[in-house]
Amino acid sequence: MASTANGAERLPLLIMATTPLALVDARRHDPVVEVGHHPIEPLVARSDALSVDARMQRRSRVLGGGVATVFGVALNPEELRKKLQEAGEAARKAANDRGLDEKLNDALGGLPISLPPATKPRPLEEVQADLDRLVGLHTVKEQVRTQIAFLQIQARRAEHGLTEVAGGQHLVFMGNPGTGKTTVARLLAEMYRSIGLLKKGHLVEVDRADLVGQYVGHTANKTNKAVKRALDGILFIDEAYSLSPDGIGRNDFGPEAIETLLKRMEDHRDRLVVIVAGYPKLMEQFLKSNPGLRSRFSREIEFPDYTAEELVEILINMADQADYQLDSTAKATLQRIFTATSGRKGFGNARYARTLFEQSINRQALRLAQDRDIASLGPTIVSTLRSVDLDAAATLLEKRPQSS
Repeated sequence: MASTANGAERLPLLIMATTPLALVDARRHDPVVEVGHHPIEPLVARSDALSVDARMQRRSRVLGGGVATVFGVALNPEELRKKLQEAGEAARKAANDRGLDEKLNDALGGLPISLPPATKPRPLEEVQADLDRLVGLHTVKEQVRTQIAFLQIQARRAEHGLTEVAGGQHLVFMGNPGTGKTTVARLLAEMYRSIGLLKKGHLVEVDRADLVGQYVGHTANKTNKAVKRALDGILFIDEAYSLSPDGIGRNDFGPEAIETLLKRMEDHRDRLVVIVAGYPKLMEQFLKSNPGLRSRFSREIEFPDYTAEELVEILINMADQADYQLDSTAKATLQRIFTATSGRKGFGNARYARTLFEQSINRQALRLAQDRDIASLGPTIVSTLRSVDLDAAATLLEKRPQSS
């Protein structure tokens, strides 16, 4: 507590702002303006029982005439009060997004600051319809439906006072790159929110670099920060097996991240869902790396590689969404390209399809720019991909080194 000249104690309150904001310092007789993307000078408020309105009125009397000048614009106490509220709301929202909302609520408890009303969760049927529209993944969709149904029934049993059957909401996603794991995780977060399991239903995606530090004590701090960001949502750990790699040395802190994560999963079992994901064989090793790890996950879902036919459909959907179309021979060309590449080691599945589509657009643009006057091109020509564009794109991708 800081003391003033007359001995009264004042409580400093620091409001952080990310946009320029002007504040009036009540300790002085003239307005003080602090501008910039830096911490604003503490706003001093009396620690007595004065209301915010009373404090504003007192400040206006101190200023003489009740008007503060900010950037040459006169602000009366009510306008200034509104500015302060807006700054507080911005700070609280930023803290809420970073999992620091509880601490900020304590700091700002005496101010009339509130967040905008939260958006309503989408109906479960609507989110499930989005899942059903995904190409392929038939076994994955069935497993997700089963998981949601199980959680709904257990919640209903609890309402009737019946014993809940052991089983959690944490999941393991096993699959090669580009098989839709992150997309399904994001939809699952929405489903968990729709059925009331999660308050926010957001997805926080992290990897080893976000969880593991380089020195003693650093890892627990990084892991805890990731967990705080994911509270009331899903923490999605991609390539989770990297937390326990083969041949780890004594100085590797991956196991510490796992231990910290297990503790937080227990501490926040009503506010946190964890999904770990990665290659099937490596994820199997990961689940065996810690005695208590596998038992924390209620379901292990395998994401199969896409077939050549499914990849053709995925690329055509991408083209439709971007207002492109394929000519009469392009579909057969796509089938040939995907059949030749889909079985290779490190194949990217839908990621490869997206890269092929993007490169095909580039090849088409180059072809049209070389062959014709661009100003004379009509909408059909600039929106049509031909087999020559797809073949040129595939050839370009063939020259790139394959990921292991």
